[in-house]
Amino acid sequence: MIDDAARVLRLNERELHVQPLVFDLLVYLVRERARVISKDELLEALWPGVIVTENSLQRAISTLRTVLREGDMQDAIRSVPRAGYRFCLELVPPPDAAEGGDDLTQARHAAEARLWNEAAVLYSKTDAATLSGTDLDQWALALQCAGNPSDAVPVFTRAIAAHTQKGDLNAAAESAISLAGVHLERNELAVAKGWTARAAELTAQNEASRARGLVTWMQARIAGSEGNPRLAHEKAEAAYAIGRGNGDVGVEALGLMYRGFYRLSLGDTAAGLEDQDHASALALSHTLDPVTGGTLFCNILWACRTFCDWSRATQWTLGYRQFCTDSRMQFSGSCELHRAEVLGVQGSLKQALGHIEEALARLQNDAPWARGDAYRVLGDIQSAIGNTDAARAAYEKCYALGWDPEPGYALLLLAEGEAEQAYAALERSLIGQGWWTLQRQGMLLAHLALVAAHARKPEKAQALIDDLAGQEKRWPMPSIRALTNEAAAILAKQSGDPDEARRRLHLARQLWTGVECRLNATRLRLEIAAVALDAGDVSGASSELRVASADAQALGSAKLQERCAALEKRLPKSA
Repeated sequence: MIDDAARVLRLNERELHVQPLVFDLLVYLVRERARVISKDELLEALWPGVIVTENSLQRAISTLRTVLREGDMQDAIRSVPRAGYRFCLELVPPPDAAEGGDDLTQARHAAEARLWNEAAVLYSKTDAATLSGTDLDQWALALQCAGNPSDAVPVFTRAIAAHTQKGDLNAAAESAISLAGVHLERNELAVAKGWTARAAELTAQNEASRARGLVTWMQARIAGSEGNPRLAHEKAEAAYAIGRGNGDVGVEALGLMYRGFYRLSLGDTAAGLEDQDHASALALSHTLDPVTGGTLFCNILWACRTFCDWSRATQWTLGYRQFCTDSRMQFSGSCELHRAEVLGVQGSLKQALGHIEEALARLQNDAPWARGDAYRVLGDIQSAIGNTDAARAAYEKCYALGWDPEPGYALLLLAEGEAEQAYAALERSLIGQGWWTLQRQGMLLAHLALVAAHARKPEKAQALIDDLAGQEKRWPMPSIRALTNEAAAILAKQSGDPDEARRRLHLARQLWTGVECRLNATRLRLEIAAVALDAGDVSGASSELRVASADAQALGSAKLQERCAALEKRLPKSA
């Protein structure tokens, strides 16, 4: 209900938050609902005397559709090609026919309130014959948000049938894409491709619709999963264009986020990071459904963790925290995994172990690669603590599940004095052209340079350092520069230049501190302290050890604490 005098929009007696300009747009469209209103007329009505572009109007339309989606009325705003917009709201059936009994009414209210577990239970008690396609979509959404995406599969299947029977092909396609997404997350690629093809067929006559944009976005994800990042980039670009063209912020943000993701895989790093940051800002400035928001959040966090850009990860985590709280969405296994990895490098390793155990429990029914990645993170955390046997066991489970445990496993081998094996392991990881290999290539090469230096392969190490430095536009990440500076420090020390070694170590430590990687910064402080002691700089060594000791204790790393204690024994008692 629109209360024009009070400038309030209500849904079931609940007041909806609407930006003033968006409220004015709704009032104007409703008042003039008997006709199509041109874009020029709307621009003049909303921004009188101000020169603005059509993009501003498209964003206002998109925001209004998002608000109306809470009442399942997003389609009331019709885009008329080359003409403008019109408000068209079809009459709904009488309450008795639409409500379908108390359970359905309560289920709808629970879903509106984002009480996902309650909504899922109530929908399951409802007479199946009374559920519309929209009800089935809401039930499936509730199951996803409650942390049970597998249970949503048969519900989405029913939703597709219900929408198709009603003749709402766009809605059927959107349900099919949601279903494809669930299957893709479980690595059931063939099934995901099948439902995506069905959605493409359903939207064949509506190339500019939201549903078609979602189809194109899912085609991008599938192309990436099949090891074709260039096609994936093209499809993501097309999805972004569709979303932007029809003012659908959700599709626009998904296309933009994945365009950035595949740009990173193809080496266009600056543009990729810009796309992802833009998509995240776009998402947080609009009301998106929890699944779309969660998809965007996981994607940008994945890219951040791939490049060890923990500062960027933290910044966006803070932004999304309120979104997650408001949506009341159950953290998925992947989300717990991300949290574990962040804690592992910034906070408490003990807490990180708790999160990784929770992640593994929730990922039991997910794709093998997801469990493999969880074991990779578990190996990294156990290695950081100093539990070598547990770390090795976790890395072996990761590999057995078909995932790559590098660079963590190589660093474990290096710490055990097996530099040649570590070098060979990293070289094997660089084989392949899939997005996972391409996106990590810079980090793997930087670790290879570090291991080559330790393995006394100076020519190979220097060549890798020079190659990475010569491609700064592709790999500008501080984490990569930190690793190459550490490798250069080892080479300098081996060639008898302790001053250069110390300078390079300081640069590496500063870079790790800059991206808030406390774990590596602490490790580098200990290396700096050792070099300082060798040079007789007791004061410098003492300063580094004091900070390193406190950080190692806060992290809960027995390995770093032992290293710290060993170096402290070298200090004169007066220090």
